[in-house]
Amino acid sequence: MKHFKGHLVMAGLLLCSVLGFSQDNDVPQGSNIQNLTPSKLIGKGQWDIKWFNNLYTETEDTFSGDIPRNVFFTSTLDIFTGVGQNRRVNLGLLLEFRSNTIGGRGLFDFLSFDGEEGTARSGLTSIAPAIKFTPFANVNNFSIQSGFFIPLVDNETENGVFLDQNGFIWQNRFFYDYSFAQGKWQLFSEINSELNFGDEADSFANNSLRLTPGLFLSYFPSSKFTVLVLAQHSQLLDLGGNEFSQDFTALGGGLKYQLTKELNIEGLYTNFVRGNDTGLGQTFNIGLRAVF
Repeated sequence: MKHFKGHLVMAGLLLCSVLGFSQDNDVPQGSNIQNLTPSKLIGKGQWDIKWFNNLYTETEDTFSGDIPRNVFFTSTLDIFTGVGQNRRVNLGLLLEFRSNTIGGRGLFDFLSFDGEEGTARSGLTSIAPAIKFTPFANVNNFSIQSGFFIPLVDNETENGVFLDQNGFIWQNRFFYDYSFAQGKWQLFSEINSELNFGDEADSFANNSLRLTPGLFLSYFPSSKFTVLVLAQHSQLLDLGGNEFSQDFTALGGGLKYQLTKELNIEGLYTNFVRGNDTGLGQTFNIGLRAVF
């Protein structure tokens, strides 16, 4: 079942690496999606709440070629608030809920939450306290988000169905963005690192390090609407014990729209174009983000 486990982790990485944009009172014009990339922090007393849903589906992998459809659904709720002065520190809490089906069930059967033995599992799987900060006072477009994920699952796999990792994860994400003249184009970059640790018998990924760099290029036809393309690579490095490593490359695109002053919506699509010891599937994503 190692390949099922790897597929879900990678889909989760994609959904964790593509964040929405938020509000910046220091920029007098434009909307939230234009003024704040994930590199920027909110101010003291503000709240940044994002609900993001990722559906990863596969009918092919590098282990055995064509396979019955597997579906891994992840819904995350990220809550941050600004503390201190000068938009230097945000504190937050990250929650993850998962619903997985395997063995050729329908694409939307994950919504049944039926827990059918041997084909489905669902539940709240992890919680993570997090901090986001800008290390340099004069560089507000570079920030670091650090979170410590605590597993809430007893067993990764039950009756052949994988749900989520049963191990601790220390995640550090490094964000940087650059806006071109006239405000029509924006380049955002990220390096995500995840250190997995715990008892080797509990998780396939314990004692490993995952590195995931990504580039996101956005174009703004107007201040309230953007289209983007993305490229991302992920490498899981075994640090000893489990003897399992993998890598994949994903390409995709999406759009975001500012519904109100506080609320925006986004949709994203990605395709796993290559990889080793991995699934070759697709992700469909939709998210809502409110900043107030």
